[in-house]
Amino acid sequence: MTEVTYEIVEHDGGWAYKVDGVFSEPFPTHAAALKAAKHAAAEQRVPGETAQIQFEDAKGKWHTETASGSDRPNTTIKDKS
Repeated sequence: MTEVTYEIVEHDGGWAYKVDGVFSEPFPTHAAALKAAKHAAAEQRVPGETAQIQFEDAKGKWHTETASGSDRPNTTIKDKS
């Protein structure tokens, strides 16, 4: 199963959470960033609907796959504070 880690970090004069090198919007306090990260992590674990998806690969070939709505990642919060 996929693992997604939300890391609480200082960013842009405040605090943010970071996932795979991408920062959230800045929050004025550590507590606010932690709360937002917990909310985002919980939302990511919520199952959705199974659907057909189409995507183009790097070589320009189109693919159709079934994306299972129950295939959700495990999420964790990493906070050094």
